[in-house]
Amino acid sequence: MNLHDWIDELSDVLDIDTEVDEGLLSDLTKAAAENVERPAAPVTAYLLGYAAGARDADPETVEALAARAQALAEQWDRPANAPDPIDVDDEVPDDSGVDHTGDRFDD
Repeated sequence: MNLHDWIDELSDVLDIDTEVDEGLLSDLTKAAAENVERPAAPVTAYLLGYAAGARDADPETVEALAARAQALAEQWDRPANAPDPIDVDDEVPDDSGVDHTGDRFDD
């Protein structure tokens, strides 16, 4: 079974009548997987579909949305596993010499 057959069968199972540009999706998900991280590929495809559905988009609009998403993925400058610059851990002071017996902590 090839991708086109899979799309046809999946569309039947999901009870949707749509045309899918496999090449467009393949290029987009490849860019997301290679430039962001692998799990970004299906998430990107899902969000493209969501955006297209929310707009009741015609094929030209879907292509425009995909082009914007692909441009973002291709320009992505934060490699996988890079720390989030906003979520930086502050240095924790060494208090191993302090006796914490009897200390109470609020939850």
